[in-house]
Amino acid sequence: MAEAKPPGTESGDVDPPLQPVFKDGKYFNPWGGLWHEEATFRERLKFFFGKSHANVPRSERELDQTLPIVKPDLSVFATSPETGVRHMWVGHATSLVQFDGLTLLTDPIFSDRKSPSQTIGPKRYRKPPCSIADLPDIDCVLISHNHYDHLDLGSVLALHKRFGENLYWYVPMGVKKWMSDCGVQNVVECTWWQEVSHSMEPVFKVMCTPAQHWSKRTLTDDNKTLWCSWCVKGPKHSLFFAGDTGYCPAFKAIGKHYGPFTLATIPIGAYMPRATQSRVHLDPEDAIKVHKDVRSQTSIGIHWGTFHNISKEFYLEPREKLKELLEEQGMSPAAFITSKHGEIVIV
Repeated sequence: MAEAKPPGTESGDVDPPLQPVFKDGKYFNPWGGLWHEEATFRERLKFFFGKSHANVPRSERELDQTLPIVKPDLSVFATSPETGVRHMWVGHATSLVQFDGLTLLTDPIFSDRKSPSQTIGPKRYRKPPCSIADLPDIDCVLISHNHYDHLDLGSVLALHKRFGENLYWYVPMGVKKWMSDCGVQNVVECTWWQEVSHSMEPVFKVMCTPAQHWSKRTLTDDNKTLWCSWCVKGPKHSLFFAGDTGYCPAFKAIGKHYGPFTLATIPIGAYMPRATQSRVHLDPEDAIKVHKDVRSQTSIGIHWGTFHNISKEFYLEPREKLKELLEEQGMSPAAFITSKHGEIVIV
């Protein structure tokens, strides 16, 4: 596998460059105004202690009706589809994706909690549809940033134990050291607009692209590592993984330089209250903008319906609001879909 190359060396100059700001050991979003600012301590307190309208049922029977978990037939991943992209939603931002002979995972979290501890912290109300032991052979993992619901220690260790150095990890700047400390060495670290040749035959390109977010794992490491989205281009098909992001000018540039995409996985949940969350999380309306900006042929909504206590909107609202907005805008319901946990679709 080739090393990551500097921005523009394989795809031409990026205009505008949209590089992250790095100052005093911290990364910042480059667009100025509200996009550049972090939520204040007071705003964060208001978020954590504000009234929640999530109303997640306590009854597993009710959840099985409203958010069913499908037992997947993972044997289909033994052979890549001849045409289209195969996708299975594990939950939250974790997807199992396969196309053109490549199989990958995005932001894998199979743990019960998104937390430094598995005894406290936000807990899943929808379990993963499979275990890491059940997974088919995987070629690579895309990590968008280091928050606990996107970079999960237990899942990283379990994947490394199972696949070892046969598995490649693509991470944003600053995350490689954390991976190395976990014993994972097969890691490629990138900044925005860097490209990597994952394999030469067939040719797969992995591109690190911008996102509007932040990073943190401890009390003192705010924004010391970068956040990103990812593009993967194969011989016939392509994927855009938005990671975790608010809406920003970057997506039109991504669509211009790397679109169109066969499939995009785009967050649609964890967006209330907008006063704080709009900087870092898409709502369904903004998600549709991203879908259009990156020129996705089909998008799947992620980052919803999985964890307690990460947002204030009704737990089914992301899915229902997305449907309503597609109808209002005269878009095909097949253009931007949601899927059940464990449901395998080909787009």
